[in-house]
Amino acid sequence: MKKRHSIHLLLAAAALLLATAACTKDELADGDRLPEGQYPLEIARITLSVEGGEAQPWGAPATRISEKEDGNSSKFDAGDPFAVQIDDKGEVGTYTVQDDGSAEAEIPLYWSDRDEDHTVTAWYPATDGTLDLGDQSQSLAYLLGATGTGDYQTPVTLTFAHRLAKVRVTPSDDALDQVQSLQLYTYTQCTYEKGKAGQGSQEGWIEMKKCEYTENGTTITCWEANVMPGYEIKQLRANGTEERDLSATFTPEAGKFYNITLDKDKGYTDDGQGNYTVTSAEGLKNIAELVNEEWKLDINITLTNNIDLTGIDWTPIGKDDNKAYTGTFDGNGKTITGLTVTRSNRYTGLFGFIKGTVKNVVLTEVNITSGTFVGGVAGWSFGGNIENCSVSGSVSGSSGSDVGGVVGYQQVGSITGCSSSATVKGTERAGGVVGVTNGGTTPLTACYATGNVTVENDGTSNAWAGGIVGMNGTGTLIACYAAGNVSGNIVGGAVGVNYATVTACYWSGLPDNDNGGATKVDGTSITWQNAVDAMNTALQSAGSEWRYELTGALPTLKKQ
Repeated sequence: MKKRHSIHLLLAAAALLLATAACTKDELADGDRLPEGQYPLEIARITLSVEGGEAQPWGAPATRISEKEDGNSSKFDAGDPFAVQIDDKGEVGTYTVQDDGSAEAEIPLYWSDRDEDHTVTAWYPATDGTLDLGDQSQSLAYLLGATGTGDYQTPVTLTFAHRLAKVRVTPSDDALDQVQSLQLYTYTQCTYEKGKAGQGSQEGWIEMKKCEYTENGTTITCWEANVMPGYEIKQLRANGTEERDLSATFTPEAGKFYNITLDKDKGYTDDGQGNYTVTSAEGLKNIAELVNEEWKLDINITLTNNIDLTGIDWTPIGKDDNKAYTGTFDGNGKTITGLTVTRSNRYTGLFGFIKGTVKNVVLTEVNITSGTFVGGVAGWSFGGNIENCSVSGSVSGSSGSDVGGVVGYQQVGSITGCSSSATVKGTERAGGVVGVTNGGTTPLTACYATGNVTVENDGTSNAWAGGIVGMNGTGTLIACYAAGNVSGNIVGGAVGVNYATVTACYWSGLPDNDNGGATKVDGTSITWQNAVDAMNTALQSAGSEWRYELTGALPTLKKQ
């Protein structure tokens, strides 16, 4: 059958009167039986029925198939064979569609009695077997069945119905230029018998056929495929690689039409309950705009893929204290590469100002240069909780800056199981993990930094730098360590200046002193193995799930 485009179904053929033998219709054999081979089955008309189907979740009921160029009807083509049987028993005849739309058989079926209202069934394809649904990029797969009633005096009208379901994908205008091919995930084969679909098999991607139809004078590009009923459709794939989950799944029914509108990939999906799943850099940027411009401050964000922000002009999520992010961001163990920010603003990092949770994210190759309150993960965390985050690259601030590899300024909240190898540079207070802790109890638990920390100051004001924290105003440091060099006005190997509690914390490198009571690892009297043992004991006492292990030159963290 030809595969064209339409919205309505009406398949009509010219009336067909098959040749009869010499006897007339009032000549009967014995009893009710007709003379054998004398009264052929007459097919008066062939139609393809209009069958509506709810195209949920995308629209109102529509017609089932599309074949003609006018977009409004469909038809059999010359040479298409279909099988015919009287009363679902006995001999099966094969009729072939002719050039004029009529149907003809080399050996027609014959009526055997004069009973009224015999049921005539027909089907296409004319044979039974297995239907290949896998590649419909050039021509669609079809499975049709028909019924009609008649007798030896009444020509039969056969009304064919589609036994597969049609799925059409229509890209929106802004998505159309992104689509070269489309596939659906469903059965790639199905068995069939007498025009009825049997068992589907071999789940996989099926190729759809590119098509066009006209609506209100506008030509619309789409992709179509006929699919096995009863298999839940959940996914489509563009260009052979870009998989998309449907916003709502559906299970197609035979003879019904389903239209999917394919919007431009925003790079994220949402469940309507405030939970957003991000799949690309464009999606993460769009999410930042939702938070910053549409005041969606409390949404939950989860990454499902690694994200490359290289070359993207980044505006931090929760860009200032008036737009603080209050939801939960779960990096899901994925890596964000190439976060780059160059500006003179406050509150700079992947996040600007947070009051929520950030966890399970790896930031690599960050390059942040900003004003004050600067961190790889967040510029300012007010009551925020940051866990299992790591940062590499460089983080720097100016004009009285508070800068940290992970967080610039931590006020209340907590930082747990985080690490940084970033080079950190500031002008007032800088730390390998956190620039400043202040404003309430702020535990830093099981965190470490291995990058160099520098404070550059003209000497007119205090300037503190520490391998872990620049100024520990209220933070309780438990089992943290630093292994980079620290330089500036007032420096400490682990803490630049300390006003709180430091427990089982260590450092190596320069300087030789510490201002918070941490212990220097010198490799002789105190080794890294000594430090690991002491830190793990402190973590166990604190009820933490984190533990250090020493498998290389420096300890690393693992959550139990």
